[in-house]
Amino acid sequence: MATAAATARKPQIKEFDYTYVGQDRAGKTIRGELRATGEAQANAMLRRQGVKVAELKRQRRGRGGKITEKDITLFTRQLATMLKSGVPLLQAFDIVAKGHGNPAVSKLIYQIRTDVETGSSLKQAFEKHPVYFEPLYTNLIGAGEQAGILDNVLERLAHYKEKILAIKSKIKAALFYPIAIVVVAFIITAVIMIFVIPAFKQVFANFGADLPALTLVVISISDFFVQWWWLIFGGTAGGIWFFFYTWKRSVKMQHAMDRILLRVPVFGALIRKSAIARWTRTLSTTFAAGVPLVEALDSVAGAAGNQEYFVATKRVQSEVATGTSLNSAMQGTDVFPNMVVQMVAIGEEAGSLDTMLSKVADYYEQEVDDSVAALSSLMEPMIMVVLGTLIGGLVIAMYLPIFKLGAVV
Repeated sequence: MATAAATARKPQIKEFDYTYVGQDRAGKTIRGELRATGEAQANAMLRRQGVKVAELKRQRRGRGGKITEKDITLFTRQLATMLKSGVPLLQAFDIVAKGHGNPAVSKLIYQIRTDVETGSSLKQAFEKHPVYFEPLYTNLIGAGEQAGILDNVLERLAHYKEKILAIKSKIKAALFYPIAIVVVAFIITAVIMIFVIPAFKQVFANFGADLPALTLVVISISDFFVQWWWLIFGGTAGGIWFFFYTWKRSVKMQHAMDRILLRVPVFGALIRKSAIARWTRTLSTTFAAGVPLVEALDSVAGAAGNQEYFVATKRVQSEVATGTSLNSAMQGTDVFPNMVVQMVAIGEEAGSLDTMLSKVADYYEQEVDDSVAALSSLMEPMIMVVLGTLIGGLVIAMYLPIFKLGAVV
């Protein structure tokens, strides 16, 4: 206990970024960057690399931008290309870090490089940054290091992350348009209700005649907006925040919402195809990298991004661990289409499970592309009809009394 307490109180050693200019063993002038706790450690690290330091300067670097999944995908692709070309690992880190436009990514790469240089395996270096490198990523890196095929594994990882990133961007693009239209329509309606309708109400008060029922309904809604606008906007914003806050922290709510999303008309089919594409792509990548099937399924469980598939994968994993074939275990979950199960069965019999899974992933990724294109063309006329009915209904409600007055005159 005392040892643990002393470890907890031990301050974390702070590292700094340094730029250097020096000469390598061949006498060639070189420049670069590295991270160290001080100038003494930086000089020692450079001496071990055979660099005769001419200039060493601590770099004043800001925090930089945010590291996105796209940055990690690009880094993986660049590192895979470097290693495939025969560039040494540490030199590959230097080249990628210097060429990246995001200072935060360069800083992350230099941290990983320093860890590798001081004796850590590449897997251990990546595991120190779990925010950016998920267990699936680090496990595949570890498998590649042990098998001596790190360049091939990195290439598979880069291909995998590019495919997953493409699917996510397509889903976001399909959902963003209708959500943006709904938000804009709500704001425009609120502005009309709070500012425009009350002006018409003052005009109608001087008519001295009964107003049409539709106009009275709209005026009543406008009065409610004017009186309770703070509650409407505050309640809407608070409700959205509470929903996402609870969704992120409650597994039961995630499971319930994911189950509902899979059954939503039009969008449900798109989400299901996306989940299957990600599931099969992940399993294909891990299995092809030499990870045993049971361990691969453990990494795949959360890859589909849907709690229904997470639970189903855990069930498949437990059955496969007891000797059941993968296709039989998948068939019992009722979340995989018959075509997927049959392709897996053929892959198991032929000994080419990773190839079959990759073909299934390609098929469903194409299905996602086609669904997004069809959905986009379908949503545009639907949104136009909804907006036309909403805004047109308000305009008609406000002009009906004027038409009525004109008929009387």
